[in-house]
Amino acid sequence: MPLDITFTLSDQDLGHFQTIVDKAKSAMQDDHNAEAIEAAAKQLIADASEGDLPAFIGDRLAKLEVIINMVGDDEWQLSDEDRSRVLGALVYFCDPEDLIPDHVPGLGFLDDAIYVELVIRELKSEIESYEEFCSFRAAEEGRRKAKGEDPHVEREEWLADKRASLHAKMRKRRTSRSSGGGWRLRW
Repeated sequence: MPLDITFTLSDQDLGHFQTIVDKAKSAMQDDHNAEAIEAAAKQLIADASEGDLPAFIGDRLAKLEVIINMVGDDEWQLSDEDRSRVLGALVYFCDPEDLIPDHVPGLGFLDDAIYVELVIRELKSEIESYEEFCSFRAAEEGRRKAKGEDPHVEREEWLADKRASLHAKMRKRRTSRSSGGGWRLRW
């Protein structure tokens, strides 16, 4: 029988995560380091999947893949500012000696799972828009294939309008969410 457990992170608890993010921020200065951030997040998922993790940790780390895909998806074309924001969220995963070192059996990825929840909350607008873009892209590819058309012909044109509207929607949602107050991670 499943059991729901809820806990509250205090400002001090959240500050621990912010301290680690602040410490790792310098790793984001150029594209080479951006690649290192992406690689570290991917490696975290690979390392975690090799272990015998509790499902509640594994489920949260799986959500991290959407965020990694968003950064690496050339067709999504994040602006430099948006890309930097998402990479800033991922920088936490560059340090295996984070709040709870990853090598601690059974619990090493617990802080990572908690941080993923924080990231999902902070990047909700970006994630929703990206998932909508992926759904549109897959549906449009399927529609074109069903009509006997090549989905790569004029691909950029049919993606551009949807992408532009979703980027605008994403920024509007983010702006309205950020005016709501409450604790926010700094990236």
